[in-house]
Amino acid sequence: MTTTMTTSETSADSEPTWAPPPEFAQQCLDLYGLTCPPRWGTPRRPEFDSLGPAAWRVMEKLGFPPMPWQKYVLDVALEIDPATGVFAHREVGLSVPRQQGKTQQILGLMVHRMAAGQRQNIVYAAQNRIMARTRWEDEFLATIEASPLGKRITSRKANGSEAIIWKRTRSRLGITANTEKAGHGPALDLGVIDEAFAAEDDRLEQAFSPAMLTRIKAQLWWASAGGTEKSVWLNGKRRTGRSLIEALWKEGVRSRTAYFEWFAPEEMDRADPATWRACLPALGYTVSEDIIAAELEKMAADPGAFDRAYLNRTRKATPPVDPNVPKKMWAGLVDAESQPGTDMAFAIDVSQDRAWSSIGMASVREDGKVHLEVIDRRAGTAWVIPAITRLTTLWKPLVVAVAGSGSPAASLIDDLQTAGIKVPKEKEREHPHRGHLVVLRAGDTSEACGQIADAMNQDTARHLDQTPLTASVNGARSRRVGDAWTIDRTNSLTDAAPFAAVTWARWALLARGPSVLDDYDVLDSIY
Repeated sequence: MTTTMTTSETSADSEPTWAPPPEFAQQCLDLYGLTCPPRWGTPRRPEFDSLGPAAWRVMEKLGFPPMPWQKYVLDVALEIDPATGVFAHREVGLSVPRQQGKTQQILGLMVHRMAAGQRQNIVYAAQNRIMARTRWEDEFLATIEASPLGKRITSRKANGSEAIIWKRTRSRLGITANTEKAGHGPALDLGVIDEAFAAEDDRLEQAFSPAMLTRIKAQLWWASAGGTEKSVWLNGKRRTGRSLIEALWKEGVRSRTAYFEWFAPEEMDRADPATWRACLPALGYTVSEDIIAAELEKMAADPGAFDRAYLNRTRKATPPVDPNVPKKMWAGLVDAESQPGTDMAFAIDVSQDRAWSSIGMASVREDGKVHLEVIDRRAGTAWVIPAITRLTTLWKPLVVAVAGSGSPAASLIDDLQTAGIKVPKEKEREHPHRGHLVVLRAGDTSEACGQIADAMNQDTARHLDQTPLTASVNGARSRRVGDAWTIDRTNSLTDAAPFAAVTWARWALLARGPSVLDDYDVLDSIY
């Protein structure tokens, strides 16, 4: 967002991402010294007892003194409800980037359960049975045997009946495969689904859950870094976990699920150490900024891999090529220092499902190239009229544009005119006033789309690489209108409104803007 256009009321250069209230971060700092709290995290109830500190001590015995984030997660996840005397949380979800100590925490959890309870049945699952067996033998068993706790266990390594057994309690830690039959057999006290990104359905959860029904202290834990679009189960769990935490802070609704997610939204720069400090809770403990910088350099050819591993973002498939939108040219038009010229045009567009609205701007720069920018993007449509009214008063644009019949934004036309942003009267049409309303017809939108494609191919546009605008261009799909084309909101892979808004703004600036000016022709500076 250029500083020229920014106002505290209307500026937004990316999709807003929910953040917890400040008191949550303060609690994490006060109780655990945690300076990198999760973006979504269940807060601790200090009035509840917890077995968390006991699990911390187990981690210390295993040779992994718990980091602040691990203390926080274990303390909250193992809270005891004073009304029932059992765990307050029946399910625990943990989504954290790679190399943050997730595996060591899970091992501490499982060993604590073996040591603390009589005849506890604990089952661990990973991507597949081979991976689960490898981790069970090479990491879990080897770590316990090498620690002061090694003398307290015995093990059974026969395929199909693997078990680490705590001698005193006769509790055991086994493994299972990611199949519909997993968890069938004895009642289950603790089920752990690790590397949940590999689960494409809920078969493992559906196998574990019935085995837990008769165990009043049973818990299901799942843990994973970000996955891909094929990680259907994990992505659903993350959506549910986020909504539970947001409802907790908004409505005070407590769930039997504890959820913790460290995550860097798309608008945060992957190369900025401040981004790493906001989503890597082990930074400064077991990993350093130099190591993360080296990983970024190593993955320069595939930044999506870095985002998934260290920013906990879901990796998305490369958008399909569209025959009309020259997406490959978009990156070459980036100018982070671009500034609009004196005169500008605004345009409004609304997503197909009306969930989001965008205000775009176009302006001719001093060098003759057209500056394109998303001035504002927010949820819903109620904010649009007040925002565009303020912007029009402040910046006195040449024109305000909106697509007409057939466009989701057409419903705003009457409200725009009521607010004073009006289509010129007959006698004003040759020389309309600044800030007049232009309603694009079907032919105008097709013309605008052809022109934006030409501008991208001919290097006559510049943009700031704003996340919602770039995502909108990359996900855009087109549909034919006769022998021309227009933006297809329904089939686009992302919200098409940011791309449509700057496209309409550019067209309005060049096609209708000159009529406002007496002695200046905008087109002369372009062609």
